[in-house]
Amino acid sequence: MPVTIRTIKTAVPPTILHQEQARDVFAAQPGLTRLGQRLIATSFDSAAISTRRTAVAELTLDRSSENPVFFDAATRLLLSPSTRVRNELFAREAGPLFVEAARRALEACPDLSPEDITHVVTVSCTGFYNPGPDYQVVRALGLNPQTRRYHLGFMGCYAAFPALRAAKSFCEAEPDAVVLVVCGELCSLHVRSSNNPDTIMGSALFADGAAAAVVTARPPGDGGGVAPQLLLDFFETTLTPVGEESMAWNIGDEGFEMVLGTYVPHIIDDHIVGALEPLLDQDPTLPDAYSEIPHWGIHPGGRAILDRVQHRLELDDAQLAPARRVLRDYGNMSSATVLFVLKDILDGSGPTAAAAGERVCSMAFGPGLTVETALMTLLPGPASGSGSVTGAGPVTGAGPVPGPGPEDR
Repeated sequence: MPVTIRTIKTAVPPTILHQEQARDVFAAQPGLTRLGQRLIATSFDSAAISTRRTAVAELTLDRSSENPVFFDAATRLLLSPSTRVRNELFAREAGPLFVEAARRALEACPDLSPEDITHVVTVSCTGFYNPGPDYQVVRALGLNPQTRRYHLGFMGCYAAFPALRAAKSFCEAEPDAVVLVVCGELCSLHVRSSNNPDTIMGSALFADGAAAAVVTARPPGDGGGVAPQLLLDFFETTLTPVGEESMAWNIGDEGFEMVLGTYVPHIIDDHIVGALEPLLDQDPTLPDAYSEIPHWGIHPGGRAILDRVQHRLELDDAQLAPARRVLRDYGNMSSATVLFVLKDILDGSGPTAAAAGERVCSMAFGPGLTVETALMTLLPGPASGSGSVTGAGPVTGAGPVPGPGPEDR
C-alpha cells in the first residue's frame, strides 16, 4: 500500500537571534586573533541567514540574567559552561519542542486520534536524557502506553531520512500503522567563542527547532483529506569515497564540537551526481535532466552547499527557493531542517507552489560524509492555506519571549 506523509508541522523556541547582532557579539570576544575576527565576519555575513531561534533564553541583548551561564548580556561575554550544564538545559528545553511539534502534526489530521498512533520515532543529535523525548511525546499527547518507541541519536543533519525510511517500513509491514516522526535539535546549546574555523562556521549557521511528520498507509478518513500529502516512493543512502574527517560531531568538555570543513561543498559538488544515481535509477519514468524534476527539498547545510548543488544539477532559483527560505529564516537546525523545507514545498507557497502528481527529490548531508536521498510524489488535496514555513510557531511554554538576541549556535 502507498505510504504517505500526511502532514508536517514545526515548532521553534521564542528567542530570536539576528545574524548581524550575533556576528558583532562573536567578533567582540576576548582572545580572538585578527584572523579569527576576519573569519567571523566572513562566515556570518556570507551565511545567507537573517534570523535564527534558540532555546537559550540568555542569548539576548535586551535583558541581563542575575547569574548568567551561557551569555552575560551586561558585559557581552560568551561563557563556557560544561557539557553537563549544556545537556541539563537540553533535558529541560527539548521536550516542549518535541511535544509541540508532534501535537500540531496530530491535530492537523482530524481523522486521527492519539489512540491511532502506533509508533513514535524521535531524532536528535544535540543532547541526551532518558526517559527521553519519545517517552515525553507519548505521555504528553495521551498516546497508548503500548506505543512502540524508537530514538535515533547522534546521526547529524541527515537523520530525518532514516527516521522516515523506518516509518515507511513499519507502515508497509503493518498497513494500519500510524507513525509519528519528530526531529528536534538545540544546536545553540553548544555555542562557544573560538578562533577555530569549524567552530566559527558552526556558530554562524546552527539554530534550534523541531519538526514532526505523520506517516501512514491508511487512506484519509472523514475530514482527513483536507491537505496535500507526500507519497514516499524511494529512499537511498550513500557514503562518499572521501570526507570522513570533513564533517563530524564530537563530544568535548565544554559542549559538542562541530567539524565542518571548508572542503565539504567541494566534496558534495564532486559526488552529488553519483549519490543521486541509485535513487533516481529506481524510477525509469523520471526525466533525464535533473531540472525537469519540479521540486527539490535540499537540506540547507549552508549557502555554499546550496550553491554547489544548484550549479552541479543545473537547477533554477525557484527549485532552490524552499531551502534558501528556510536557511534565511531559521538557519541550519540539523536533522529538523529538511522537514522544514519539505513543509515549505507541501504548503505550496509563492511561485514554487506544487501541483498534484509532481515529483519531489530531497536530500541531506551529514557525518561520514553521508548523503541521504528520497524521492516523493505530491498527492492531491486542496491547498492548506498556511503559507510557507514561516508560520512555524514558537513554543512559548519553554520560557518568556525575549527580544532579539545576540547569538547562534
